[in-house]
Amino acid sequence: MAETTSTAGASKATTEAQEAMKKQIAELRREITKINRTLSDQAEEAQGWYDSAADRASRAARQLRNQAHTVSETVQQNPGTISSAMVLGGVFGVLLGIVIAKSSEPERRWF
Repeated sequence: MAETTSTAGASKATTEAQEAMKKQIAELRREITKINRTLSDQAEEAQGWYDSAADRASRAARQLRNQAHTVSETVQQNPGTISSAMVLGGVFGVLLGIVIAKSSEPERRWF
């Protein structure tokens, strides 16, 4: 009769261990499902951010292209005005350079 009691006790312990493992497996599955949902949400957010950034970059490139085209048309229609402005800017830059150079030189005394 002692053998029957120990066999029944072992069987009960095995059943309890199996039930505990089943509960742990079910809990792990729930945790994995939560993690998968979180990863999915983050992937959707990242995709949205990427799409938004790509859209902004596309709009910026289109705007720069339009502005470059406008400047190019202006230069083609007014070549004299543009070249005059460039020459005037160059002369102004040279004069400004001379003034800065003169102000930074020490005063020379000629005896």
